[in-house]
Amino acid sequence: MSGTFSSGTFSLDDLARIVAERAKASPDESYTARLVADGQGRAAKKFGEEAVEAVIAAVAGDKKQLIAEAADVLYHLMVVLHAGGVPLQDVMQELERRTAQSGLAEKASRQK
Repeated sequence: MSGTFSSGTFSLDDLARIVAERAKASPDESYTARLVADGQGRAAKKFGEEAVEAVIAAVAGDKKQLIAEAADVLYHLMVVLHAGGVPLQDVMQELERRTAQSGLAEKASRQK
C-alpha cells in the first residue's frame, strides 16, 4: 500500500483512500482496479469468499489466520463500497447513529 504508517496509525479512512486511488489505475496493473472494472458483483463475491474464510479461521481458533482473513475482509469491503459509490463516511455515520442506543434496542427498532 502506498504511504508509510507506523503501527497503530493506519485507519479505515486510509484504506478507503488507497482503494480509491488504486481503482483509478489500469486493471492490468492493479488488483483493486481489476475488481472495480469487473463490477460490484465480482467485488461482492470476493468479499463474501473472504468473509467465509474469516469465519472458518474464527471457528478453528486460528488467531493468526483470522487476522489475515479479517484484513482481506476489510479490504474487499472497501472495494465493494467504492464500486457501489458508498463513502465510508456514510457507513461510519450509520454506526454512530446505531450506537446512540443499546444494541438490543437498535435491533428491535429495525423494520422486518
